Amino acid sequence: MEQKTTESFIWKPYLITVLFIVLMTIGLRATRDFFDQVNAVLLYLVPVLYSAVRWGRGPAFFTAGIGILAFDFFFVPPVFSFTVSDLRYLISFIVFMSVAGLTAGLASKLRSQIVQARQREASTAALYALSRKITAVSDLEALLAEVVPHISEMLKAQAAVLLPSRVEPMSMEVYPMDAQAWAADEAHVSVAAWVYRHNAIAGRGTKSLREASELYVPLHTDRQVHGVLVISVGDIPLAEMPGLILTAEALSDLVAVAISRVKLASEAKVAQLSAESEKLRTAMLDSLSHELRTPLAAVTGSVTSLLEHESLFTPEDRRELLVTIREGAGRMNRLVGNLLGMVRIESGMLRLNKHWCGVEDIVGVALTQLKDSLQQRVVDVRFDPDLPSVPLDEVLMEQVLINVVSNAVKYSPENSRILIEAGRSGAMLELKVRDEGKGIPAGELQMVFEKFYRGKATSSIPGTGLGLAICKSIVEAHGGRITARSGTGQGTEIVILLPVHMAEGEDGKI
Repeated sequence: MEQKTTESFIWKPYLITVLFIVLMTIGLRATRDFFDQVNAVLLYLVPVLYSAVRWGRGPAFFTAGIGILAFDFFFVPPVFSFTVSDLRYLISFIVFMSVAGLTAGLASKLRSQIVQARQREASTAALYALSRKITAVSDLEALLAEVVPHISEMLKAQAAVLLPSRVEPMSMEVYPMDAQAWAADEAHVSVAAWVYRHNAIAGRGTKSLREASELYVPLHTDRQVHGVLVISVGDIPLAEMPGLILTAEALSDLVAVAISRVKLASEAKVAQLSAESEKLRTAMLDSLSHELRTPLAAVTGSVTSLLEHESLFTPEDRRELLVTIREGAGRMNRLVGNLLGMVRIESGMLRLNKHWCGVEDIVGVALTQLKDSLQQRVVDVRFDPDLPSVPLDEVLMEQVLINVVSNAVKYSPENSRILIEAGRSGAMLELKVRDEGKGIPAGELQMVFEKFYRGKATSSIPGTGLGLAICKSIVEAHGGRITARSGTGQGTEIVILLPVHMAEGEDGKI
């Protein structure tokens, strides 16, 4: 059935041109009193040009031959005969065929150029569409899952990508998985391995394996060969292969660049994570060696004095030493807690265990833990009377309050006031902690929430620069926001906004 359809399609242009000549001849015969023979023979050039533009050179020459025979039979004396009474008509026939051949050749060439231009336009559009599709893909398997079907659709042929195996160095893996039915054949893999090693194209239409049914194109960039693009071209005529090879090479270059970009992005991410891990490790060691030394020295000195000179101390002295020990232990506990908290955040191990909590309880627990660290500062707590319960991880939010209030104590003078306010702001709970210190310069308000950042004016005060960074991560994990406000000489205000309602999909715990 398919062969019969193909044959009818091949003969269709010739049948149409015959019908065209018949209708034109009938029309010219009916109007022969208005057209002389010169005009008639020129009109027979019209179907020749149409055939050349529409179907090419073969139908055009066929139309020219049918046209000259019709002109001879119906218009050249003796009419209704193929004989010619005047030999000068033979010159007219020769000129007609020459003009017809020239115009047919030019029209056919123009048609070919139009077809090639359309093919180039389609190829360029397909390449552009493919480049747009893979621009945002950052995973190798997802990239190939996008690329291979696009190539198959563009070339109207099966396609697959073979990459070096990550498990067995001497073998190759086929992408995508549904292409393994044919591309994973041992013959294909062996040829692809040769193409990969030699960075040379092979297969149908090339110097190597010219008569094969597949085309193997290396995916290479300036840095390296990343893999091989395999295209099952079937029995496409060798005369059509150069154009297909050019398209396949353009596609392979685009795919190779995309694979290289994904690999470089992955390597850059690993390098960044390594650098961040090294920075965190260094900061932790610095903190352990410097920040722990002061409270540890105070604890050690107080314990040593109590053990070696217990009889020399009054009950008030002993109580003061014990308070010093408790303050030092609390400071070390907060420091170690911050360091471990940052490790949890950086490693992605931070998990929330939300419950409906009253912010009054969280503030109360935080202030209780900081009771000995306030150092004669006055804490003023102001809550709206109708504060709602909020879905929180109370342990993590206590750590946030402890870090924020500790900073307020650290960066404000003794006997100053620390104000803690809580109220509702729309769908958010607003919690403010304000001190009466020197404040933070406007250019540093956002930077104080970055890891290891220490302000220039406070660099002499002990600290790791992790407290507010941990607060930011915990608050944002709750779906909230934390900001800093400040004015020179007016203190610093930390504002925490937390959602009042459970997020969609949450049910008491996360």
